Amino acid sequence: MTTPAISKRSKPKQERAHLTYERLLDVAGALLDEVGIGRISTNMICARAELTPPALYRYFDGKYAVLEALGRRLMARKNIVLEHWVARHVEHGVDALRDGIEELQRETAAVTQSEPGAVWILRALHATPQLVHVRLESHRYVTDQLVAAYARHLPHVDRADLWQRLRLAEEVGFAVDEMLQEEDHIAPERAFKHVAALLRMDLSY
Repeated sequence: MTTPAISKRSKPKQERAHLTYERLLDVAGALLDEVGIGRISTNMICARAELTPPALYRYFDGKYAVLEALGRRLMARKNIVLEHWVARHVEHGVDALRDGIEELQRETAAVTQSEPGAVWILRALHATPQLVHVRLESHRYVTDQLVAAYARHLPHVDRADLWQRLRLAEEVGFAVDEMLQEEDHIAPERAFKHVAALLRMDLSY
């Protein structure tokens, strides 16, 4: 069962409000890098952003609503990378998709690396029960996109089985991306090659 969103507030549509919303998220991400999930607070975010608490509460119901928005933004940016990758390779067949896995891993990791507070955001999406749905929704979306791409060239393969296999592959890829935020004993380029070899599976049966 999908957990409901922590905040029912919609993202602002007016440009000035949107800029304030994004500024609050940028500040929160930077603060996560400094103090972590346990210490960060809405008051701390407001002080750093030079905004009053009522300004923050126009957009977020509290600390975990901010974390949810950060998670959704990071997942959305990763999803855009996937969509562009699929568009580049899908017309060229299964082999092109399989051979492009390393490229996808590298581009996804670049997004994570550039996101302020990414390691803490990913930890929150794993460890905070009310945020797990954000990660699951994104993983299922990614799996749906991969299934649609592969199924065009594998019409005889059962879609449900294909979904399960690609969902497992997607989870492995995501785990490696997350691991690289903390593990300094593995060079990223080596990790991308190893995981690509692991995920370059035969999906034709």
